[in-house]
Amino acid sequence: MISFVGAGPGDVDLITVKGRRLIEKADIIIYAGSLVSCGHLDFCKDGCIRYDSSKMTLEEIMDVMEKGWRKGKNIVRLHTGDPTLYGAIKEQMDRLDELDIKYEVIPGVSSFTASCAAIRCEFTLPNLSQTVIITRLEGRTPVPESESLELLASHKSSMAIFLSVGNIDDVVEKLKAGYGRSDVPAVVVYKATWKDQKIIRGTLDDIADKVKSKGIKNFAQILVGDFINGKYGRSKLYDPSFSHSFRKAEK
Repeated sequence: MISFVGAGPGDVDLITVKGRRLIEKADIIIYAGSLVSCGHLDFCKDGCIRYDSSKMTLEEIMDVMEKGWRKGKNIVRLHTGDPTLYGAIKEQMDRLDELDIKYEVIPGVSSFTASCAAIRCEFTLPNLSQTVIITRLEGRTPVPESESLELLASHKSSMAIFLSVGNIDDVVEKLKAGYGRSDVPAVVVYKATWKDQKIIRGTLDDIADKVKSKGIKNFAQILVGDFINGKYGRSKLYDPSFSHSFRKAEK
């Protein structure tokens, strides 16, 4: 079996039990060395062959997978966070399908949820936002025109922006245009759950200057929206005057 495993955002304990067990019995592990904590490799068994994919092409990765699978090896492809978000796994899975090689995908804790937890907030609050937009700024990898940052920000939902802190000035200008105001709360979380995690709080007015003063250019999530410190309504789920299928409203 080939297993695509989400390693989580950084803390080696923020991986699923299933993901850890797969690492422990892997004969071959291909990990994203530039992003995944090397602490996960401490759980590999003796004799496990390790490949750092940050130095490999897709073709080289697929060659290792195919040859290992044909020899009956257990293979783990270890991705940072959750592999279904910006994991570039689709192109790998398509090639495995062409080769009729079986695989599975094990989800992981994403950096956007880890970042929200780090600032002790909730993306979805009554009367504020019931939608989370996960996106990125266009760069060397383009973004569809219909998903421009300005357009997405115009929904005024909670937002988690990946892979964009290096162009924080552009991000802020587009968000201001979309939200239609500059006092929207914003937080940048650098290396969420790692030992050197940093949290920078501000608004669209000042977050760019604060981030640049800290020298942060990568490995960071940008969280934006009134969910960060806005006034919200009480949840109906636990409201004594609200009935649902598990509890009757109090008189």
